[in-house]
Amino acid sequence: MPIEVKVHRDRRGDPVPTGFEQLDQYMARLGLQAGWLVVFDQRTGAGEPDPVAEEQTLASGRTVTIIRA
Repeated sequence: MPIEVKVHRDRRGDPVPTGFEQLDQYMARLGLQAGWLVVFDQRTGAGEPDPVAEEQTLASGRTVTIIRA
């Protein structure tokens, strides 16, 4: 199962679009239709969020489960 891990930091944009792009390439190379993107929020003042999971379908038709923590 392909997994991409990103960190959301201060003064940087949301890493999800880049994560989707990289994960889509991994899945295409491996011939898989599903993967996981884990995003850790390390921005100042973010606190300790409850992990949230959601599913997205990419333009390629592949499915990504996003975990935000």
